[in-house]
Amino acid sequence: MSIIFTRAPLRISLGGGGTDLPSYYRDHEGFLIAGAIDKYIYLLTHTVFQRRYRMKYSELEEVDRPEEIKHPILRESILAHWNGAPLEIASLADVPAGTGLGSSGAYTVCVIKSLALARRVATIPGALAEAACEIEIDRLKEPVGKQDQYVAAHGGVCAYTFRRDGGVDVEPLALTPETLTKLRNNLLLFYTGEARGASQLLADQVQRTQADDTAMLANLHRTKQIGYQSRELLERGDLERYAVLMDEHWQNKRERSPGMFTERIDELYHLARMSGCVGGKLVGAGGGGFLLVYAAKPDDTRLAMTRAGAQELVFDFEFQGCTGTEYR
Repeated sequence: MSIIFTRAPLRISLGGGGTDLPSYYRDHEGFLIAGAIDKYIYLLTHTVFQRRYRMKYSELEEVDRPEEIKHPILRESILAHWNGAPLEIASLADVPAGTGLGSSGAYTVCVIKSLALARRVATIPGALAEAACEIEIDRLKEPVGKQDQYVAAHGGVCAYTFRRDGGVDVEPLALTPETLTKLRNNLLLFYTGEARGASQLLADQVQRTQADDTAMLANLHRTKQIGYQSRELLERGDLERYAVLMDEHWQNKRERSPGMFTERIDELYHLARMSGCVGGKLVGAGGGGFLLVYAAKPDDTRLAMTRAGAQELVFDFEFQGCTGTEYR
């Protein structure tokens, strides 16, 4: 019996998010910084004695041929990366889908890693990330960027440059132990209670970027500059100024689309600021999910958010990236 266990980390964007979409970086080059966190997508893949393809996620599918699989990522990943006997694949996640932590990209990376292990093929993070991007961006035509796949594959806190030719440069940030400890202690994640699908917001960004919309391009150019500034401040250890920049990032992000925020999100962000948070922003494309804040007084912020019914997701940074183990 051969069972393969894989897991891929989720992520938080720390500056520059949104410039990793092909509609932007193919003409202007993108840049962002992001950190993998110790919250994961988990996958079990069973490779022997399977008569049919059995897919277990929020639904259960049993089909005779991979072309019949309804789940788009599973279907296209198996068609592109598997030519063996039927498989059973089951998945779990630490957080709900649609909460802005990059679960779709991490899921794709996790699936491709498991299929590679089942084929006895070694993988490296860059190639694994590109294979996942090929599934989501090229085959499925989803209006997504490359951030989630690359962070899930590499792990760590890194800077990502998205070149015009499609290549991606990955550089770990030079953070001192003191800076990393302060980030761990003062960056807090709170669930807004609202999940959202990012596709509509991202599709609007793609359409306006491709149409050379002046306001959208100016917004994304500024977002990229915030990414560069964020890297400089984090590597310098100037977290107070970084927190101020987080607020500017959020205000700039709000202007990108009218669906970026809700009354609930504004309420929670106001409460966080009143409790002593210098800055923060919604993680992901917007409209719901998790609010990331830099808290000068973490206990005060936790109390305020608890009273408002916003559950904290306690996290640490993760430095392994996608991993896999086979049990025989």
